Amino acid sequence: MTISIKTRKDIFHGISFVVILAEATNINMNKILTLLLIFGFSLTYAQHTEDEPTDADQTLPEMVIKNSDGKDVNMQSYAANSKITVISFWATWCKPCIKELKNVNELLDDWIEEYDMELVAVSVDDSRNAMKVKPMVNAFNWDFDILLDPNGDLQRAMNVANPPVTFLVNQEGKIVYTHTGYVEGDEYELEDHIKELVK
Repeated sequence: MTISIKTRKDIFHGISFVVILAEATNINMNKILTLLLIFGFSLTYAQHTEDEPTDADQTLPEMVIKNSDGKDVNMQSYAANSKITVISFWATWCKPCIKELKNVNELLDDWIEEYDMELVAVSVDDSRNAMKVKPMVNAFNWDFDILLDPNGDLQRAMNVANPPVTFLVNQEGKIVYTHTGYVEGDEYELEDHIKELVK
């Protein structure tokens, strides 16, 4: 698992704090190691699933990328179609990403009918791995929009560090919810946020 710069800083600060605490209180080395392990596990879990505050005026960037069929797609078209849009950043090598998309796909037909929404999956596979995207999509029978971001341009524009990252865009084209990571059941939390947009 790749650890983001923010998480690496958190780990460094946490280790520094534990070492200072140990020196001040004469805790032995075994206790220091135990504290560091607990701290590390808690940060790893936080990295797996995390809601993030969203700027009320945040919108999709004005950017054109290609879909899995090689056609140009302007990201602003999703902001302008008056639909609820779920945008999921994923990669073929990311197991939590694939699990999330599989689970969301199982619910997708009902969501489309109930909430008039759409799902867009943005692959962050580099140019070397991008050739794996379409075969995987076909193997899973995914029938939603698949976009390719091999150079990471959209990923950088939307401040995505590591997939999976999910964005919820409302009917006015505003990003209203962001979620980093995936654990089983996160799709139901996402649905709760979708429901709030159709009240």
